[in-house]
Amino acid sequence: MTEKIISLPELAEKRLVFRSRQHAGQVLAQMLGQEAWPDAIVLAIPAGGVPVGQVVAQKLGAAFDVAVVSKITLPWNTEAGYGAIAFDGSMRLNEMLLARLNLTNQQMKEGIAETKEKVSRRSRTLRGQQPFPDLSDKSAILVDDGLASGFTMFCAIDAVKKAGARQVVVAVPTAHRQAAEAAGEMVDRLYCANLRSGRSFAVAEAYEHWTDVSEQELMDLMHSGPDTQAPDF
Repeated sequence: MTEKIISLPELAEKRLVFRSRQHAGQVLAQMLGQEAWPDAIVLAIPAGGVPVGQVVAQKLGAAFDVAVVSKITLPWNTEAGYGAIAFDGSMRLNEMLLARLNLTNQQMKEGIAETKEKVSRRSRTLRGQQPFPDLSDKSAILVDDGLASGFTMFCAIDAVKKAGARQVVVAVPTAHRQAAEAAGEMVDRLYCANLRSGRSFAVAEAYEHWTDVSEQELMDLMHSGPDTQAPDF
């Protein structure tokens, strides 16, 4: 495993280790809190990364914003993706997976166009007309609620690097070991409390309470700000 990865060995390979996304954010904040972050900005990947990232930012006393990224989903399964697109147009495709799929060029064009529109719409909804924050001379801490294939995070890392961050750090409560190692090679450091391996992996298995974060819940979170006593979304 790359030396860039900081994990909690006592949580390795375990399931149901977090009560909620907020609890996961507290665990991550404790890990990150071992050092000072005077110039950090926490960038949460909506939707699931927002309740985690808000807690992390609050505990670290860091600025908070969102980095909108969305996976490009399969026409027949909106839970599965073959790539991702970020807020600045950065795109990553899972070429190995695409080689096994029978997607037509038209299906791919439509999927990419729909995802670009989703990213643009969500960015407008969450950020309004505010420009993306200036990351020059800043440590960008990218937060999501977990890494499965990792392609959404890979795409976010690309975009944040292009935005000029001095240092890029990933912080996730849970991750598949292979995805964490791949992401770790792309950034300065990666914090993950719960590393797991094996052929079967689901982010939700790390949480006792797991539901999708709806657009309305996401808007409520963004408007209310961080609250560690918030409902367990």
